[in-house]
Amino acid sequence: MKTKLITAALALAAAATVVPATAADRVERFDLAVTVDDLPVHGPLPKGMDWPGIARDYIGTLKHHGVPEAWGFVNARRIAEQPASEAALDAWRQAGYPLGNHSSSHLGLSQAPSLQAWQDDVAAGEPAIAARVRGQDWKVLRYPFLDAGKDPARHDGAAAWLKGRGYRIADVSISFDDWAYTDTYARCRNKGEQGDQAAIAAMKADYLKRVDQTIARTRAVSQRVYGRMIPQVLLTHLGAWSAATLPDVMARLDRAGARYVALDTVQGDEAYRAPSPRAGDGLLMDRRAQDAGVKLDGLPAVDPVMALEALCR
Repeated sequence: MKTKLITAALALAAAATVVPATAADRVERFDLAVTVDDLPVHGPLPKGMDWPGIARDYIGTLKHHGVPEAWGFVNARRIAEQPASEAALDAWRQAGYPLGNHSSSHLGLSQAPSLQAWQDDVAAGEPAIAARVRGQDWKVLRYPFLDAGKDPARHDGAAAWLKGRGYRIADVSISFDDWAYTDTYARCRNKGEQGDQAAIAAMKADYLKRVDQTIARTRAVSQRVYGRMIPQVLLTHLGAWSAATLPDVMARLDRAGARYVALDTVQGDEAYRAPSPRAGDGLLMDRRAQDAGVKLDGLPAVDPVMALEALCR
């Protein structure tokens, strides 16, 4: 069964992968801010790896590609759960990158027992960040699960509370669903002495195919919704899979014309300042399309994530 899944995934990737642009191709440049969720821990830790090392790998790739700023959004409870991971936050700050709040326990607003419970969880995440970002504005929040509250009263209550506490919201316009591969990657890395390299190769082929497709769809959606390619905010995660594949992802973004800038530069664009009754919820361009009644039919599609549950069992 596993062999069939891997063979099918590789064949699909070979057939569907978008040919990367070359230096000779003329591409439309666009600004992109890189943001990274779930510091200092995202997903299981494969054997032979540690969280500070994953952070250093991530930072090294971002620096190599000239990323001037990458907000790292912190779940502070993970420090108590895995004390050795705390050094990942220090590495992030030593690299000159800022830290923001992702709630202490990665609690979704809609899933919280109450608005007060969610507010308490956000507040509980603040000391670990403030201690590392003295004298700087660190009050930027990324909603866990991009869940800004499905109930209007809870959404508005959270937004008012955050504004009163001095927070800005880090929106998201593009994501490659790196989180979906994280658990399976650790399982495959941990299988046998060398890990299941065939399964990992199939996962990588599937993932990078979807990265190409997502970039193409992002351009198409932006043109349909805004009539132009707006600046983008990329969501990634500080996990082993994400660090391992980030060099290939950044190379694709480079070829696609990404120009790396600060989050405030991107969110200063009018596309991010348009009012919405669901501000902060989900992906920016999809939300705007829904608010404006813009249909996204007929645009380039992104394939579903390959079947991962059967791999490396």
